[in-house]
Amino acid sequence: MAESARRGRGGGGAARRAERSAVSFETARYIERNIPNFEILTEEALQIIETNAEIVLEEVGVNFLDNPAAIQRWRDAGAEIDGERVRIPRGLARKLCATAPSQYTQHARNPARNVVVGGNNLVLAPVYGPPFVRDAVGGRRYATMDDFNKFVKLGYMSKWLHHSGGTVCEPTDVPVNKRHLDMLYAHMTLSDKPFMGSVTEPSRAQDSVDMCKILFGEEFVRDNTVMTSLININSPMTFDDVMMGALEVYAQNNQACIISPFIVGGAMAPVSVAGTLTQVLAETLAGIAYSQLIRPGAPVIMGAFVTSIDMNSGAPTFGTPEAAHITYGAGQLARRLGLPYRSAGSFCGSKLPDAQAAYETANSLNMGLLSGVNFMLHACGWLEGGLVSSFEKFVMDADQLGTLHHLARGVEIDENAQAMGAIREVGPGGHYLGCEHTQNNFKSAFWKSDLLDYKPFETWEDEGARDTQALATLRVEKMLADYQAPALDPAIREKLDAFVAQKKSAEPDSFM
Repeated sequence: MAESARRGRGGGGAARRAERSAVSFETARYIERNIPNFEILTEEALQIIETNAEIVLEEVGVNFLDNPAAIQRWRDAGAEIDGERVRIPRGLARKLCATAPSQYTQHARNPARNVVVGGNNLVLAPVYGPPFVRDAVGGRRYATMDDFNKFVKLGYMSKWLHHSGGTVCEPTDVPVNKRHLDMLYAHMTLSDKPFMGSVTEPSRAQDSVDMCKILFGEEFVRDNTVMTSLININSPMTFDDVMMGALEVYAQNNQACIISPFIVGGAMAPVSVAGTLTQVLAETLAGIAYSQLIRPGAPVIMGAFVTSIDMNSGAPTFGTPEAAHITYGAGQLARRLGLPYRSAGSFCGSKLPDAQAAYETANSLNMGLLSGVNFMLHACGWLEGGLVSSFEKFVMDADQLGTLHHLARGVEIDENAQAMGAIREVGPGGHYLGCEHTQNNFKSAFWKSDLLDYKPFETWEDEGARDTQALATLRVEKMLADYQAPALDPAIREKLDAFVAQKKSAEPDSFM
């Protein structure tokens, strides 16, 4: 729903009529874990990794490329500068990171869909970045803006998904220098869930902030966080001016950033788990510290995107034990820093939403839940090592995110859960189908997939013997057919339209 009333902006009768007629889709609240995190590293191992990360920062250093202002900030903070190499004295980065908040609220234009990032919470966001899309009808192809809009609609209608995400696919039919405007506009108008901003150029990050000022109101954006955006580190230990420029814009405006290495183990980091964790910690310490040099207290998330590598083909591999070890370990390191943690997702290397995709995705999702992840990007739709956003896999994954919600609830032990009355009522040799406890609890006792087939063989065969991908195709079609946009104040939409039109007309198209 629009937030015009809360923010004192009038939308008139048209806005109220649109709000009354809009279809409301149920969205589950972000996950609040009631289960322990899985901790794989001993205290000794954690101390070794933390010490080694400080040694890396002090003796090896990190590069801040093509960014004289960043170099000067680090010099003023006490770092040793050698050209574009920044060597950070032991303890300085950790001291700077201490001003980052342990959790923050990202506001959605519908306040009911606000998310709290940090603590015991887990926020689920969809796939991010693929240039290709795939569906059962069109196959694998370059993504378009029409595909992008469809993914935003599916995300809006997905019960277990809390966040609209960012670049759910890369719309290659729109100029590179202008597509961020269309993508932000889609998130703002086709959904009322929280979303991410553009990071592909600092001016595009500023456009994202300016569009949010139109959507939420300038004062609201000044005082609140309304975007969480992804800043990738060029591993090993390199911070480029484009990503850092976007980080600077967001930090200055109190908007949240995920500061995350992008590591394929064996190529951009050591092949060992401990060595990779050392590099992950060194890189994130430097990046988060820099965000606090821009604005102490700016909200940030410690990220860890790490996969292993197939040593024969060089291709990244997913759902592996080594990736799990690193994800668990990085979660422990993030909690010791008192920072929100981003990792995991519906990772797989498969070309199709098949058994390989299911196995690898299940492993990756579960390790994310158990490692204490607070913000899970790529939670649904990821295919082919992140090259493809799959419509079928999007709804398959989004359905299975319900299991994470139910696992995270833990085991209830109140009087109703103990079920002693049912055990006494049924006794030896009976059954529980008709007992009072079952009748009172059957609607909520078990999580049930909205997609998977549980019917008898004969019924399944009579209905066409459809596999999961075929069921997912039908679900995509139905969801898109049922879609209705959430209400938005017409005055706000008009201002967004004018902003996008003015920005697009101000420069020629560029596809480079």
